[in-house]
Amino acid sequence: MTVDTIDRVAVLGAGSMGHGIAEVAAIGGYDVVVRDLEDELVEDGLEQIEWSLGKLAEKGRIDESAEDVFARVEGTTDLEAAVEDADLVIEAVPERMSIKKDTFAEVDEYAPDHAILASNTSGLSITEMATATDRPEQVVGTHYFNPPIRMDLIEVVHGEETSEETIETMHEYADSVGKTAIDVKKDVHGFVVNNVLVPFMEEPAWMLEEGLTTIEEADAAMVYQRGYPMGPFELSDYSGIDIGYHFREDSRYEAPPPIERKVENDDLGRKTGTGFYEYEDGEGTTYDFHDREGFDTLRVEVRMINEAARLIGEGVATAEDVDLGIRLGGRFPIGVCRLADQIGLDVVLEKLRSLHEEYGEQRYEPADHLVELVEAGKTGEDAGIGFYDYHGQWPYQFLNVDLDDRGVLSIEFDRPERLNAFSEEMFAEVQRALEDAPVEDVSCVVFSGAGDQFSAGADITGFLTNAPTEIMDVEESIETVHEFPRPTIAKIDGFCLGGGLELSLACDLRIASERSTLGSPEIDLGLIPGGGGTQRLTRIVGETRAKELVFRGNHVSAERAADWGLLNRAVPGDEFEDVVGEFVDDIATGPKTALKVAKKVINEGQNASLEAGLAMESQGFGLLTTTDDVIEGVDAFRNDREPEFK
Repeated sequence: MTVDTIDRVAVLGAGSMGHGIAEVAAIGGYDVVVRDLEDELVEDGLEQIEWSLGKLAEKGRIDESAEDVFARVEGTTDLEAAVEDADLVIEAVPERMSIKKDTFAEVDEYAPDHAILASNTSGLSITEMATATDRPEQVVGTHYFNPPIRMDLIEVVHGEETSEETIETMHEYADSVGKTAIDVKKDVHGFVVNNVLVPFMEEPAWMLEEGLTTIEEADAAMVYQRGYPMGPFELSDYSGIDIGYHFREDSRYEAPPPIERKVENDDLGRKTGTGFYEYEDGEGTTYDFHDREGFDTLRVEVRMINEAARLIGEGVATAEDVDLGIRLGGRFPIGVCRLADQIGLDVVLEKLRSLHEEYGEQRYEPADHLVELVEAGKTGEDAGIGFYDYHGQWPYQFLNVDLDDRGVLSIEFDRPERLNAFSEEMFAEVQRALEDAPVEDVSCVVFSGAGDQFSAGADITGFLTNAPTEIMDVEESIETVHEFPRPTIAKIDGFCLGGGLELSLACDLRIASERSTLGSPEIDLGLIPGGGGTQRLTRIVGETRAKELVFRGNHVSAERAADWGLLNRAVPGDEFEDVVGEFVDDIATGPKTALKVAKKVINEGQNASLEAGLAMESQGFGLLTTTDDVIEGVDAFRNDREPEFK
């Protein structure tokens, strides 16, 4: 079976996960039936889908009308009717093995022989569920993250008998509904993301029990020193303290006493009004920037890295999938394997051994794979190899880089979980991509954003973890874009804000879809643009308009940005790709040397007197008359044909 043969999807369970999974499928173009035990539950689920689709349509986040998408969804309480014509059945019933096995046994009786049976479990055994059916090769795990409509990740989990055809089909299905799938090759408890993420919340709780930290110190340090989107105790409260606790019931480690006590007292976080912080009668999180000192962040990070190494060593997942999963599923600023390579695997191993010697606990026992890497001298970036190989093509984490046969270098920002917001690492990757590019083979560079945004700005919390001298490196990265000796194009669709706008200002040409908005909102954070935004913006749109954008921090529409000269074109969405393609084609087939000289003369002439600028132009013109391209251009003109520049 292939994804092309999937037309109808049945989702069992109309709760928050079930109706979200159904909505994702409907937006992806599939006919969907939602089934639950009671009419009221089904109706509530359908109402939630209809409401959500309306909101997405208002924001321009779906290509069809909400009504057209919702027309593909129906509900029922009859299991046989729900699955009898289904090509794919996804269960989202309560997280208890007995319920899931009973559900699959009944589905197996009624669903067509070709149908794939998928479980949305967050950690239960796919292999055991499959024993309830006569088609174990067609049973697979598809762990969505909550809420499914917003979270990009699906963990595709192999059972012991799941066929490669089933796995491949589910990866294709994930792509068809706009999700990113990682491959969990072995059916281990908790799969990938939870095994790496839970230590982030647990280890600070052990340190709290020992009196080595306060809740505020731990959260502030991990956010303001290390750049995580939430602190560990804050995240526990947000996700539900009982979730992590119950995850440990079937795992090799015990839960920390502070977490156990919270569960016993039914203080489960935001959903009960009280957790590690008070939400109902208090002000919620109480940490701030000034609480960040004195907490051992490395102790937390080596726990996560060790779990990642264990998963990789046991063949559960690759380093790339571990990192992608923790970025998309945990919203971490960087993958843990890349983090380990930056810290140094030898440093990680030394810390784990020290903790293991001090406490004797199994959770600190170094993973065999980590030990093997260090003993082989594969200690990370400084050694040229660790979890990743840094020789030759750099293993980009936030970019997709491609050079086609026309010499078009495409650099796509690939951090959709943060709306392609720039971190320090991401800026550094852009600089590396340009510095490593074979300039003689490049005709032009096109910058774009993955997902449905160009870039929502810079990851400000992450930059607060750095010294001012390190933050200054951002301008160096953007200056590399400005100085690149080939024409550069910003292909803007969606948000182009803050650091994203500054990078686009360093480009030679800017083309945007009409739905895009541009702006410099840094003033709302008590900042000013720090990547050339005050200077390049003023030179492009003039002092008056630059001050309006910077002082007010407002977004402007693509249409207004084009009127102001900030864009070369603002293009209707259905014409966007064609117009960008026309620009790229003209430049890619043009004379590289002349384009290089033209860019240099225009850029440098702006900072010179008119007389000096004219002299540069004249000199460039004279030099170009000696090139083969000019001979080809003149000959093509005389013979009324298109030139073929080399």
